[in-house]
Amino acid sequence: MKKLITLLAVLSFFSLTAQINTGTIKGIITDSNNNDPVPFANITLLSDSQKVIDATSDFDGKYTLKPIPPGTYDLQLSYVGYQTKKISGIIVKAGKIIEQNMSLSAGVELKSVEIISYRKPLFERDQTTRGSRINVRGSRRGSNVTFIDGVKIIGSTYEEPYPYPNQGELYQEINDNDFKMANHTPLSTFSIDVDKASYANTRRYINDGHLPPVSAVRIEEMINYFNYDYPQPSDEHPFSITTEFSNCPWNDQRKLALIGIQGKTMDMAEAPKSNLVFLIDVSGSMGSYDKLGLLKEGFHLLIDQLREEDRVAIVVYAGAAGLVLPSTSGKNKDKIRNVLNSLGAGGSTAGGQGIKLAYHIAQKHFKKEGNNRVILATDGDFNVGVSDQKELVKLIEEEREKGVFLSVLGFGSGNLQDYKMEQIADKGNGNYNYIDNILEAKKVLVNEMSGTLFTIAKDVKVQAEFNPAKVKAYRLIGYVNRHLEDEDFNDDKKDAGELGAGHSVTVLYEIIPADSEEKIKDIDPLKYQKQSPNDEQFGEEILTVKFRYKEPDGKQSILLSKAMSDEKVELENASANLQFSAAVASFGMLLRGSESVDDLEFKDVAKMAKRSKGEDDEGYRSEFIRLVETAELLK
Repeated sequence: MKKLITLLAVLSFFSLTAQINTGTIKGIITDSNNNDPVPFANITLLSDSQKVIDATSDFDGKYTLKPIPPGTYDLQLSYVGYQTKKISGIIVKAGKIIEQNMSLSAGVELKSVEIISYRKPLFERDQTTRGSRINVRGSRRGSNVTFIDGVKIIGSTYEEPYPYPNQGELYQEINDNDFKMANHTPLSTFSIDVDKASYANTRRYINDGHLPPVSAVRIEEMINYFNYDYPQPSDEHPFSITTEFSNCPWNDQRKLALIGIQGKTMDMAEAPKSNLVFLIDVSGSMGSYDKLGLLKEGFHLLIDQLREEDRVAIVVYAGAAGLVLPSTSGKNKDKIRNVLNSLGAGGSTAGGQGIKLAYHIAQKHFKKEGNNRVILATDGDFNVGVSDQKELVKLIEEEREKGVFLSVLGFGSGNLQDYKMEQIADKGNGNYNYIDNILEAKKVLVNEMSGTLFTIAKDVKVQAEFNPAKVKAYRLIGYVNRHLEDEDFNDDKKDAGELGAGHSVTVLYEIIPADSEEKIKDIDPLKYQKQSPNDEQFGEEILTVKFRYKEPDGKQSILLSKAMSDEKVELENASANLQFSAAVASFGMLLRGSESVDDLEFKDVAKMAKRSKGEDDEGYRSEFIRLVETAELLK
């Protein structure tokens, strides 16, 4: 014990001696334009041009350099998007603290990276047989590395018949929902989904001459890419509910049930004030037109929509995270554009650090009754910083509870991290969209800006209860990774999807009628449960659907419900909403190889879509028909 006390005393002595015999420099780094603190600036202490010690400013712009031997030094200050600054002749004395506040001026242009060649793929496939072994160069002997033509899949793998140089793309494997027996499992519970990335990404594959990987196709995102002719809400609730029941277009022995949700549209002139932070990936992987180049063009379209009362900041991340544009009024469009135009790509990705800084800026300029949102634009290549997905999700969930939401825009090909981007957008109460061309940027950032930016209902859950007197079995089409436990429906602590202004959500159920002779995998009859439903008690009711939602700043959910009846409507007399959404669902199921559409062909889908195209001012439905016809040729 005496030895330990002696050791501590010696250490304390040397520590005190070091403080007495050395000096300290500390201060605050600010922006010369507005005196705002500059976080994450790099401060380096130099002696005869050699680095002695360095530090980084914190969120409040504060820094400390110590311990510093007595002498004369230079201070060099650098930060991404600002001019490097150097202060010479700083005299440090023993035991003294020097206050050295400094300011930085914006104006340095970030250098871009010119891509002159592409890396040879990390794998080689024997082209002689379908599903042959993939040989991965550089992997350890005996390792079992599985890719699908360069596309990494989370979960079990499957075979693809064609080569496509997309090494590094990341998707989560999803399996289609099975049929459930209405008498044993009468409830179907899930979170809504207004993401639309899967459709645009699928379009990218087909336009490049390839059918997409199965796990890249999320059918609900395909369906919800399109607008439908649902009525605007006419009561105090922020959305209307539409139901419809008719024959199933891909199996005349089955039925199709549609549930439509239409969010209230918003006049942008009357929309809440926006506090936006653009979080832009400028790492080396973004150095191509379909990534950073297209990102700039798309954000210019959004800048055009900003009002004087809206504010925008720009944070970039590459080798380090940096604030290149402090929060700026939307009236200063030229200033915002100039900073955006100056961005170039280079360095490794520090996505987690960028997100922390973006949230910090959003909280600093928080608008209590406004739209506070971080918009992350990236190819999703998070490999430095908070790269652990669980840690990243936790951060995003914490900020969501503070009122700052997160939306994600995906760009490019080759290393698209689709799974990560979808997950963090979901956890951040935001949307996930994939931008494959300038028209898609216009659709997301101009035509649908209110829905992309303004949430009108959060934690929206759906629970359908099926009447076994009318329904033998049912299957939810899509929403595979949106499943909730039945008890989650009444749990207000359980997170669910958000609905943006003007957004519509379409849900389809494939139904086997109660009088069908079709055989379904089932369990033995239950001894203690009622086996003979009362056919007369609920008339022609097929199901009752319930909804729970919260207001954007609410803590307690609101309950709505609506019954759906069989009105004996033939498919050709069904609405264009049902027929066109069924065509899109059919297309998705064909791409996924679903057993439900074994007897359906792409030409049947195109015919169905042409018949129900309806009004198509923007041309998206016509484009869908061409996409189906192209897929038929590729197949």
